[in-house]
Amino acid sequence: MLESSLTERQLITQFLDTLRELPEVQADLDHSEPAGLAGDRRYDANIDLQVAGKSFILRVEVKKAVYPRDVRQVIWQFREASRGRPKGLQGKESLSLLVAESISPGAKELLRDERVGYYDSGGSLYLPAPGAYLYIDKPPPKTLAKSVRSLFSGRRAQVLHALLIQHQDWFGVKELAQQALVSPATASQVLTELERFDWVVSRGQGPNKERHLREPAALLDTWGTQLASIRLPNLRRYYVPATKPDTLLERVGEVFDAHDAGYAISHEAAAQRYSPFLSSVSQVRIRLLIGSNADAAIGDLGARVVNEGANLAIIEAKSPGELLFRERVGGIWLASPVQVYLDLLRGEGRSKEMAEHLRKERIGF
Repeated sequence: MLESSLTERQLITQFLDTLRELPEVQADLDHSEPAGLAGDRRYDANIDLQVAGKSFILRVEVKKAVYPRDVRQVIWQFREASRGRPKGLQGKESLSLLVAESISPGAKELLRDERVGYYDSGGSLYLPAPGAYLYIDKPPPKTLAKSVRSLFSGRRAQVLHALLIQHQDWFGVKELAQQALVSPATASQVLTELERFDWVVSRGQGPNKERHLREPAALLDTWGTQLASIRLPNLRRYYVPATKPDTLLERVGEVFDAHDAGYAISHEAAAQRYSPFLSSVSQVRIRLLIGSNADAAIGDLGARVVNEGANLAIIEAKSPGELLFRERVGGIWLASPVQVYLDLLRGEGRSKEMAEHLRKERIGF
């Protein structure tokens, strides 16, 4: 049951309106049985439903937000409530259904696997009634989409990055915060979100509690799908005269190190170093910590700003957190394989093929 009865009523009304818009469907609140009583179990509403001449009573449970972690409890509640439950009036089939403001994709999949009906405020509906199957799949409501999107940007993304790079380890909140260069509060918030998705497991209690990322592939997959909704970073394009990409890569490493400029090679040039895939790379892309050291290094390279024909592109990094987990390979700093993979997913040409090759050969999940 929701904390706000108004929101609860709004969701039930919206659910009823959605049902009534469907062909050969009639739906009304059932007042013949006290709402909230079915055996010893309280429900938030009873709905008298007719689909193509078949009659049902829907026992509705209302939640605010449902994630995979919550599904087991919901299913257990429904099963407990159904024990010894009499049929509705006039012998109608009685069905349990979850109504929520938002239900994550993973939670929906689990509910469908268990053949438990659901409806969310985005308009998605699943009702596996005997002889009357209803299924409508719509994008998640904005509240869920915004919540998920915020998890994969800014300092929260640094926590995810740390977990993916060290996915075999167990972390306390403080240790994870130190690894990700964030506050313990931010690390704790991210871990709580990941627990909702059932992507982490925990051991211990209180200050000694530790978590472990058990679903790194699911987390990385979801991060990849969220990239389209995250704004592309600022990109500065340059041309360095009389320099081939391989030579430019070495030159960049020498000059940027000499000026103590924080950088990490990414995209195709880095992927090629980690796990060769292309015969050649036409452009070097770098994450560069912007500042006076960086400006001096760019000047020493003899780079000039261009709109076309760039062989050097610089992604502005605003904090050291954006260079986390870079690796020193052949005397050059490369962005972490995870960061390179994500950057490639947003690229053009064969970059997505290269991303999958890198993931298979270097990341491994």
